[in-house]
Amino acid sequence: MASASATATLLKPNLPPHKPTIIASSVSPPLPPPRRNHLRRRDFLSLAATSTLLTQSIQFLAPAPASAAEDEEYIKDTSAVISKVRSTLSMQKTDPNVADAVAELREASNSWVAKYRKEKALLGKASFRDIYSALNAVSGHYVSFGPTAPIPAKRKARILEEMETAEKALTRGR
Repeated sequence: MASASATATLLKPNLPPHKPTIIASSVSPPLPPPRRNHLRRRDFLSLAATSTLLTQSIQFLAPAPASAAEDEEYIKDTSAVISKVRSTLSMQKTDPNVADAVAELREASNSWVAKYRKEKALLGKASFRDIYSALNAVSGHYVSFGPTAPIPAKRKARILEEMETAEKALTRGR
């Protein structure tokens, strides 16, 4: 007989992998994967609303371009204020017309500032910035010290320098 000492080898059967069985239930079937190039109605509506809002809000963000007539008026008014500041600063403190000239200058500068300060297109211009700064210095001096008080040399030099750079910027359209 065969030898009794031979050991039995365990053989494992080659069974196919286990597949779960599907049992009917109340769970809805899985949704198909979304199509890549297909917009849903909701996506389309939100995109349309966003683009409409953007196009309408751009009007308010960008300032309207100034017309040539407005630019010419700004240049004319600014040149007049510059000449008034220069003539007032060049007057001697003993001149009897200093108080009247200062009053005219303050009136002209106040009307210039009131007219052009609210113009958004001008706020970035170098000429506007320099004139505004110089007018502020002149008005502040005369308000603090009176219309007959002479402007100190350093302040006067700074004001005249700002007037000069503003004139250069005006001629360049800035």
